[in-house]
Amino acid sequence: MSERDVVSWTAILNGYLKNGSDDEVLELFIELVENGVESNSKTFVCVLNLCTRRLDIEFGKQIHACVVKGNWSNLILDSAIVFFYAQCGDLSSSFRAFNTMGERDVVSWTSMITACAQHGYGEEAFSLFSEMQSEGFLPNEFTVCSVLKACRVERNIKFGRQLHCAIVKKMFNNDVFVGTSLVSMYVKCSETSDARRVFDGMKKRNTVTWTSMIAGYVQNGLGEEAIRLFRVMKRRHIYVNNLTILSILGACGSLRASPLGKEIHGQILKNSVHSNIYVGSSLVWFYCRCGEYVYASKVLQSMPNRDVVSWIMIISGYAHIGHGSEALEFLNKMLWDGVEPNPFTYSSALKACAQLEAVLHGKGIHSTVKKTSFLSNVFVGSALIDMYAKCGFVSDAFRVFDSMPERNEVSWKAMILGYARNGFCREALQLMYRMQAEGIKVDDYTQTTVLSACGDVEWELESLSKQSLQSS
Repeated sequence: MSERDVVSWTAILNGYLKNGSDDEVLELFIELVENGVESNSKTFVCVLNLCTRRLDIEFGKQIHACVVKGNWSNLILDSAIVFFYAQCGDLSSSFRAFNTMGERDVVSWTSMITACAQHGYGEEAFSLFSEMQSEGFLPNEFTVCSVLKACRVERNIKFGRQLHCAIVKKMFNNDVFVGTSLVSMYVKCSETSDARRVFDGMKKRNTVTWTSMIAGYVQNGLGEEAIRLFRVMKRRHIYVNNLTILSILGACGSLRASPLGKEIHGQILKNSVHSNIYVGSSLVWFYCRCGEYVYASKVLQSMPNRDVVSWIMIISGYAHIGHGSEALEFLNKMLWDGVEPNPFTYSSALKACAQLEAVLHGKGIHSTVKKTSFLSNVFVGSALIDMYAKCGFVSDAFRVFDSMPERNEVSWKAMILGYARNGFCREALQLMYRMQAEGIKVDDYTQTTVLSACGDVEWELESLSKQSLQSS
């Protein structure tokens, strides 16, 4: 072209953007600027969409500044700005842009509602949705899906039911995406019967719908129903994705349904999805739950990529059945693999040390944890207390307990039982009263264990109670 104006530049930019050629879009836009061509609102929309896709907050802000400086404001461009900030997680800038819009449509309202739902601001999403309707805008299917997501995040079943009755049944009864969102909302709120009613009433379902229902059953401890529905899904030749596999492996593991799990494993190998790190980790977990640790180890070793979750599955699995030596061996292999441990890794390894009464190894882990931010983690602290107490190092256990910034029921229980089992009955009883004084209920197992260990010691309980309160 001998002459290229802003229209032709914008057309080629949009073409490259639709083709996924992000780098070329950026290079062409820079060339446009260098050639002295003035961008128009459609050019800015295209470049903002590029920034949104790349989550390039800094470049997007520069484009926004150009829009303001050139007074290019219009409904489509303003909506693109709102959407850009929302997708980049800058909700305050998104709200500012939204509040300064001279004109709004259902797209701009939906962008804000979706952003709030995605970032966990459910109440703000509900408020915007009500405000949108009061201004006379009818929601579309995307708006409804976002509000249902907010209901799911907030576990606001009341608002979800109202939305279902008032809008969904009247306007979007046959929309597969709205139906799937309803299923997800109900299962997240533990209303699996309502979810199944919606599922059964849907004229169209896709893989996500089936997977949402199966995953909901698993999450609510209804593994048998999940397996039954999965078998129906297979009979109807519905495509199974990785999320479906993860969910059904969860059901098989919870029920220790080894034959079906192995059948799924065979299908995974056949369909070449065993290289997926999440599927591999779920297989390791499944075999550990079924007590088939040789298979779990083989799956782990065959995984081309292993993350911290994969290793935690095998370490915690072996520790759970009392194979502490193997658990610690896997910890060493994980470290050799260059994988950074997380709090759950350390907790599982410390459990193995407690089983083996391997206090030196436990102290080594404690020393390593001190160099990280995980020392303040309540699960790591509880595991350290348990390890030291079971190894007979009660004073070390109490030092950890006393230095914990946060304690939960497990921390208190580990320290109380540690005292009782090591013959420190007075301290166990004092700590038990202190726990009660802080408003934490002492369970029957802890009470029975302490009283059994300390039953032959006669003390003035009121005196002990006062001493425990003074020491706290």
